[in-house]
Amino acid sequence: MPKISIVIPTKNEEKNLPSLLHSIKAQTLSDVEIIVADAHSTDQTRQIAESLGAKIIDGGMPGYGRNQGARYATGDIIIFFDADVYLPTNKFLEDCIAEMERKHLDIATCRVKPMSRKPIDKIGHEVYNAYVLMTEKIRPHAPGFCIFVRHEVHNKIGGFDETVVFAEDMEYVQRAEKNGARFGLLRSHPIAVSVRRLEKDGRLAIAFKYIYGEFHMITKGSFKEIPFEYEMGGDTGKEEKK
Repeated sequence: MPKISIVIPTKNEEKNLPSLLHSIKAQTLSDVEIIVADAHSTDQTRQIAESLGAKIIDGGMPGYGRNQGARYATGDIIIFFDADVYLPTNKFLEDCIAEMERKHLDIATCRVKPMSRKPIDKIGHEVYNAYVLMTEKIRPHAPGFCIFVRHEVHNKIGGFDETVVFAEDMEYVQRAEKNGARFGLLRSHPIAVSVRRLEKDGRLAIAFKYIYGEFHMITKGSFKEIPFEYEMGGDTGKEEKK
């Protein structure tokens, strides 16, 4: 089993980060390093990360933070998570990495499930899963909160393009695929993801942003100017884990 480096960009994530780190610590894989790329949090994010065994480095916006974390990573495979996701089973990493190896994938993501009991959230996330599956072989999609990538592939493509200010995660996986990387949607386990941004910005507004972003990238390419307001990190309330 290859060595794993997990990179987590953060800013003021004291309420969410502990759950993710505890779920990582509970994994059956032991050869895992955790790197938190923190964008100058003013809460207890750094102290919490350090107390739970993570290496702390200075980060910034998500693309920059992920790149900074990757520079310090020593693993054969880098996994990018956001602070508000959760690994729902202690075999999540073991099974996902085994599937990645078995399928000879270079870059991958997982299905997603919301930390919410609301039917609209479950339906919305299943629609997203279906779209990622449908476009898996023709136009890869992967959210920045869950990307598995071989370290050599990340280096080969120069990491995340820090001039891309929106949908930089989609640009990253699609550029990797264009450079010969084999992409796949892992079936082993879904990753549990927060719905805090849906709660904050509104579900219809988020759906519009995703649809607009996809159409823009297909017709005009990546975003070099930010089309919407974006606030990194923070917390909008406690959510249930399913």
